[in-house]
Amino acid sequence: MSANTIEINRRMDKFDGHQQVWVFGYGSLIYKADFPYLERRPAHIQGWARRFWQGSHDHRGTPDAPGRVVTIIPQTGAVCHGMAYLIAPEVFEHLDYREKNGYLRVVVDIGMEDGDRGVAEGVVYIAREDNAAYLGAASEEEIAHHIARSAGPSGPNSDYLMQLAISLREMGKHDPHVFAIEQFLVDLINSGEI
Repeated sequence: MSANTIEINRRMDKFDGHQQVWVFGYGSLIYKADFPYLERRPAHIQGWARRFWQGSHDHRGTPDAPGRVVTIIPQTGAVCHGMAYLIAPEVFEHLDYREKNGYLRVVVDIGMEDGDRGVAEGVVYIAREDNAAYLGAASEEEIAHHIARSAGPSGPNSDYLMQLAISLREMGKHDPHVFAIEQFLVDLINSGEI
């Protein structure tokens, strides 16, 4: 599958006719909501784990030297914490462009963590392993080294990692994968290797 998924996502008709749709964010969408929304709530999805396995050719890296950003992978018993946004359908034009580098819209049940604590059907953007920008699994230490040397139009890849880790802590959520990579990056910085 092409890394540019805009047209594929525009063909998704699951929520046609809806006035509002929930979108779940688990990466930069947690802390960088550069789009209008009607409501924002801490939330989670079940059966998915966050992983730094997707390449970023357009934000935190370049086509020749992609950075690493998160996607989610199916994992029994896992819970991925993030932020849910209630949006008007026209916001998908912006989100489809923002998430164009290999991410597809997927329908998912989103568990809300405040207010009524109910479950809402919504959308999450997932970069599957069959997209051209997918980098795949690596050790947390290898991922930290990769992130340390990557940068793109949106800035250093390390800023993405650090902001995600800070945001998860502010939400009171623990993600062993993210925090392990963060610690390896801090160790690299403290050792003077980068």
